[in-house]
This record gives sequence, structure tokens and C-alpha cells, in this order.
Amino acid sequence: MPDARQARGVRSIAGWRRHVRKALDAGARSPFYLFASAPYGAAIDRLKGLDYGKPARFWLSAKTQPLPALWRWWRPRGGIEVVSEFEFRGALQAGFGPDQILVNGPAKHRWLPGVSRKGLRVHFDSLGELEALLPIARKDRWRVGLRLRTPVEVDAEDPGWAYPFGLEPTEFPAALARLVGQGLEAESVHIHLKTNLPDVATIRRGFEAIVQVCRDTGWRPRCIDVGGGLAPAGPRGLDGTRFGAGLGVESYTAEVRGLVARMPWVEEVWLEHGRHPAADSGVLVVGVLDVKERLGRRLLICDGGRTLQAMVSVWEEHDLEVLEARRGRTVPTAVHGPTCMAFDCLGRRDLPASVRPGDHLVWFDAGAYHLSWETRFSHGLAEVWWDEGSGPRCVRSAERFDRAAALWR
Repeated sequence: MPDARQARGVRSIAGWRRHVRKALDAGARSPFYLFASAPYGAAIDRLKGLDYGKPARFWLSAKTQPLPALWRWWRPRGGIEVVSEFEFRGALQAGFGPDQILVNGPAKHRWLPGVSRKGLRVHFDSLGELEALLPIARKDRWRVGLRLRTPVEVDAEDPGWAYPFGLEPTEFPAALARLVGQGLEAESVHIHLKTNLPDVATIRRGFEAIVQVCRDTGWRPRCIDVGGGLAPAGPRGLDGTRFGAGLGVESYTAEVRGLVARMPWVEEVWLEHGRHPAADSGVLVVGVLDVKERLGRRLLICDGGRTLQAMVSVWEEHDLEVLEARRGRTVPTAVHGPTCMAFDCLGRRDLPASVRPGDHLVWFDAGAYHLSWETRFSHGLAEVWWDEGSGPRCVRSAERFDRAAALWR
């Protein structure tokens, strides 16, 4: 496994150390998440500086980082993509107008009629959903599109099973005809191949499916929503290999340009990158509570960990550093959370033998899906801190029993 400083760079680690210390000085108590706008903004700026062949519009993926402070910061910079009623209501509360909200995801007919607004942008996910939502789509003058399931979207472990999202190519003629018959124009085609796209061949197969369905139907959508899929730079597989090693940002962008060149009627490219810009915009900070020696190895018992705050550590390896200056020899160390589960292990790596109770560990790349998958297993939710450039501030206090108990009444 590569050293954390080699994988991330000394400058980034030093910057997060300063942010964490400022949060602790301001009163943060572990476990806590610390998120910042600067890394997210820098990642988006890098993506915006690339040539996609046509103007590009960037949508913040709400499910990736359900953080109202981030949403409000992002609002002047772009739109938001939502896939549930909770996210939709949250986007409205954060100040997004209906034309700034892109509604994706399956089974929207269960919840969208009750909260619809005029001028929404909606991608239909199935013929049944389309039929159920047509009356309200007409009444509220939605701007609509269709999601396509491509051949890439199958279970990696059992390719005989497809992902449950989008329409099959054979369903597009019926969907397009139904929309035309109701006076609605399908303006956009949407795909989302998968997270952590592995290589150029995968994205090329997915893009080819868009070209083919447009060729077969004669459809000329004005916008292509290619979803996201670019892997973040930091996290690795449990074997130490970097996700998406076969598909860099430049290769991805070149494929988008190639797709646009084959569809000259396209006016705008939409991107919904989730993990790629968000991962490095946050860290998880846990405190060491106890130290044990077992089978010649060291076990740290911490106040946060996998079960509560970092479920992705089941399949991802993240950089982890001791905040305090601890010198001397390193020893094999397992970092455990506070829950009564052997599963609750944030990671195993060599750490200084001088680490002791009261120290803090910083677990990097906690800005994507960690809040989404945070649990209350035997504990309340953790503190959340946010830094928009003027210093960290607490935007969610740690959940105490009185508040959590209300969930059971």
C-alpha cells in the first residue's frame, strides 16, 4: 500500500491538519466530520476548464453529500440533481428554484406529484413512471428527458442481472411517441454508467448506446446528461490499486468530445460528478479512547469508525494519519470504532507505537457518501463542521439521546 503522503501529497495533508486543529480549537469534539468548500470548488474548476466540445453544465449530486451548507454555497454556481422527496424538499429549502433542480432516479411517481413545481427538469426512468406522471408534466410544463440503460449497466459479479435504472433501447420509440402525443418534447437523454469508471472501453460502450438509440429513433435531444463516474484521486481498493486507474480526466473528456462530435445537434453537455469532486472535500476525525495489545498487535478503540461514520471502508482504503506529532517506531495497528462489532474496523496499517488515548486520527476522503450512510448503531449521529473560507463552524451538533429518542415515539 502506498504511503499516505505519497498518495495525497504533503501540502494537502498539512492543509487538512490545520483545518482540523482550528475545528478542535473552536470546540469540535470527536467523532466529527469536517467539510470544506475550497477542495470541492477547486475540483469543479478543474473540470470546468476542460473542453467537452459544447458548453458544459455541472449539477451537484445531492445524494453524494447531503449537506445543506454545501448546497447553499453551491447554489450560485450551478444546479442540483435529486433522486428522492427528501432531497427535493431540501433543495427547495436551500433556495434552489425549480429550473435549477434536475429530478432523476426510479419510481418518482410515488412522491413527485405531491411536491411538483412548474418548470422542473425531470428524466423519466420507465414507461410506467412516464405514463403516471404525464398529466402533471403537462400541467406544470416540465422540461423532460429520458434515461437510457446501457449495456454497461449490469451487475459486475453476475452480468446476467441488469441495473434497475432507465429505459431499454427498445422502449424509446414508445416513450418518444407518447411524449409527442401529449405535446411534450424530450429535450435530454440521460445515462449514468457506474461509479469509479474503470477504463476507456467502458465509457465508450456506454456512449455508443446513446448514439445508437438516437440513430434508431431519429431523436435529436438538445442536451446529453452523461452522469458522472470519474473516480476520486485518493481512495484505493483493499488491494491498494487506485480506482479508475484506466480512465483519467483527460481521457474521459476526450470521450465526451467524441460523443458530441457524432451528435452535432447537441447544444449542451450535463455532468453530475459525485465522488470525484466531493471525496477530498471532507475528513472524519476520531479520538483514541483505549489501547489494547492482542496477538502481538496493537488495537486502538476510538469514538468513531466504520459502522457509524465510514461504511465505505468495507471496500475502500483511505489515507489515515495521526493528528498529534507522534515519533518513533511504527507497529501494525487496527483502528476500531466504539460499537460492539468486530466488523467495526476503520482500517489496519502501521502507526506509531506512541499513539495513546486522547490522540486524534484523521481519515481522509470522507466527503462522498459518508453522511448518506452514517448510522445510529448504538450511538447518535456525529458532529458536522463546515469551512467556507472564514474558518470552521459547527453546522450540526452531535445527536443526544433526548433528540434520538423522539424517533421512537
